[in-house]
Amino acid sequence: MSETLNRGEATAPAATKVPVEISNVRPAPGQIALKAPRRAKPPKHIADFDMAGRREFLKELGYQSFRASQLSKHYFERLVTDPAEMTDLPAKDREQMVAQAMPQLLTPVRTLEADGGDTLKVVHRLFDGALIESVIMRYDNRVTMCISSQAGCGMNCPFCATGQQGLTRNLSTAEIVEQVVAGARYLKQIKGLEEAEGGSEDTRPLRVSNIVFMGMGEALANYKATMGAVHRLIDPSPEGLGISARGLTMSTVGLVPGIRKFELEKLPITLALSLHAPDDELRDELIPINQRWKVDETLDAAYDYYRTTGRRVSIEYALIRDINDQGWRADLLGKKLAQRGRGWVHVNPIPLNPTPGSKWTASRKGVEQNFVERLRAHGIPTTIRDTRGSDIDGACGQLAAKED
Repeated sequence: MSETLNRGEATAPAATKVPVEISNVRPAPGQIALKAPRRAKPPKHIADFDMAGRREFLKELGYQSFRASQLSKHYFERLVTDPAEMTDLPAKDREQMVAQAMPQLLTPVRTLEADGGDTLKVVHRLFDGALIESVIMRYDNRVTMCISSQAGCGMNCPFCATGQQGLTRNLSTAEIVEQVVAGARYLKQIKGLEEAEGGSEDTRPLRVSNIVFMGMGEALANYKATMGAVHRLIDPSPEGLGISARGLTMSTVGLVPGIRKFELEKLPITLALSLHAPDDELRDELIPINQRWKVDETLDAAYDYYRTTGRRVSIEYALIRDINDQGWRADLLGKKLAQRGRGWVHVNPIPLNPTPGSKWTASRKGVEQNFVERLRAHGIPTTIRDTRGSDIDGACGQLAAKED
């Protein structure tokens, strides 16, 4: 798989003269970073803009504005970046135009497979040397991509590998979008290989239909770039990729102002709230942002999001042995969710995925089942989350973007 993915990439751009400094020092317990450090910005790309912005961008580069539509069709529809395949562009300008308007933003440096090839984790190097990860997961009826919105994360959740790295920088809109385009390009290559070999008995889809902002970073802390990416993903071609908004999930640890702002977008996107504890005493420790916005305030914001959008909220809850898996905590969570109404929420307990150096482990199976049954007794739909990719550190809480 990695060879196929790398063959589809252009030659890596020269590294910036001043590579980003990536600290190996873990943030202090409870320390959060809502604002990313100031860094050199990645080169501009047509995916950073809507169509009107792309026309202006092309004019700034010295080309006619209608070239924006042509380039958009190549990038968002045809999923190509090779100038030789863009025969509707003038031969003498083609190479330079593509290099300027569609610079390479991600360079795959490592790929890992799991689940018989159905899960693929890709580590990408950015223009400044920072690393991020994205994950492709094939299911019987869909292909889901888990994408990153930041290099590192400033939320500092102690059981999450990304959070323990600290925040390097925000990603640009195009860097977020390119993760999905690269994944779609890879799936297109697989489909082409299968067709060249006379077809395949595997009839599962080979098109990205679901995207979860559950990779590295807190997407709502990088709001402008994230919303730009959302529109590139859901806007119809050639404006964007034309993926249904209902196939997108926006994850947050509970940035209440961000949830309120996102609610006003009135998009039919699922909100996933990483709760992990129903009481402030424990959540203050597990999710440091809870020291600013408490459990009830966060749940109120999530409930209001449901009321505005009609999209059922997903509560993510990593079950940690003897920490947050007690029966009384299941009851407390069930009561808090039920008192806000019925049908607005679904809980996904997640067996804690192992991370290097962690002092915590997953709950015992019997305790896990008891937690689920107690939530269901309160009328709360509850489903144990699939831990796809855990053996390649590609599951929830494991993304740490290492080259080896």
